[in-house]
Amino acid sequence: MRYNYIAIEGNIGAGKTSLANIIAGQNNGKLILEQFEDNSFLPKFYKEPEKYAFPLEMSFLAERYQQLKDQLTKQDLFKTFTISDYLFNKSLIFAKNNLQTDEFALFSRMFTIINEFLPKPDLLVYLYMDIPHLQRNIKLRGRSYEQTIEDSYLENIQTGYLDHFRKMTAVRVLVIDTNNIDFVNNKADYDSIMDLIDKDYQPGIQRFTL
Repeated sequence: MRYNYIAIEGNIGAGKTSLANIIAGQNNGKLILEQFEDNSFLPKFYKEPEKYAFPLEMSFLAERYQQLKDQLTKQDLFKTFTISDYLFNKSLIFAKNNLQTDEFALFSRMFTIINEFLPKPDLLVYLYMDIPHLQRNIKLRGRSYEQTIEDSYLENIQTGYLDHFRKMTAVRVLVIDTNNIDFVNNKADYDSIMDLIDKDYQPGIQRFTL
């Protein structure tokens, strides 16, 4: 693998965990998966977002930081690289969408302080998928608390990601349109993604449609 640390990102339902699992399994990578299902605030947030947004985002911030700090500082001599199914910056992206102005100001201060202590990925891969495809995937995986997610929420998150990437001028970012491929069930589609990942890029955003 060309890069030592790769982060896979995408909107809710984009398939980031599936892709990270496959890449790690087929290329002897150390896998870091976000433990979001253990967060007790998540189902509550989808029912009462204004009440639970701040404790949800603060708990995610703490959990993501602790996990990445622990996993990225531990060397595994038997793995050739590390791959995660999230970027720490997603905390800032979701918080900006979910929090009130004063809450987000406090959250941003906390994020900035602790973000400095985490290694940054050598490559960030963002799986771009339009809203109807995301909703289809959300319905198929059947998590009860996700079934009421509105299109507007997914649109705001997608916009938040893309806006944030424009500010990440020191990071290599691949934005891959995956609307018309199935990298889980079609090896040729998976190989196409791997061909892109295996190239040498300069910092900045590169966009591809498969």
